[in-house]
Amino acid sequence: MNNRKDTELSEKARAYAFLLLKFRLRSEEELRQRLKKKKFSDPIIRETLAFLREKAFVDDKEFARLWITSRIKKPLGLGRLRQELRLKGVDREIIDNQIEEARKDYSEEEVVSRITKTKLAKLEGIEPYKAKKRLFQYLLRRGFSVDTITNVMQKL
Repeated sequence: MNNRKDTELSEKARAYAFLLLKFRLRSEEELRQRLKKKKFSDPIIRETLAFLREKAFVDDKEFARLWITSRIKKPLGLGRLRQELRLKGVDREIIDNQIEEARKDYSEEEVVSRITKTKLAKLEGIEPYKAKKRLFQYLLRRGFSVDTITNVMQKL
């Protein structure tokens, strides 16, 4: 009797996980939290995640790679992407490796330079100090490093 109930719960947990994955890829930790929220037991959650890992529906390395690829287009700084992945429960080593991979094809300095030129043109009528301050804060919020922002702004 109890075994059939466990099987039903496992199937419900898998169905819910697949529903979540249908909308977008998720990290293993995100799925764990969502299953917990739905009041599935720890053994059911572990079994569900093991099944999803085994069948390659959940892979934090691939999740991190795709997350970075999609979010870099915003454009966002690598610092912000690192923070977002940490919040999604991705392992620090995976994050570091994927950020290093992204760094090969992504020059934060070029991106900051492009954004700076565009934004400064829009802030033309504003007092220079205020315009620089706004721009600096905008770039910080987007996750670019202080060093990169400062270097670019000094060159301009």
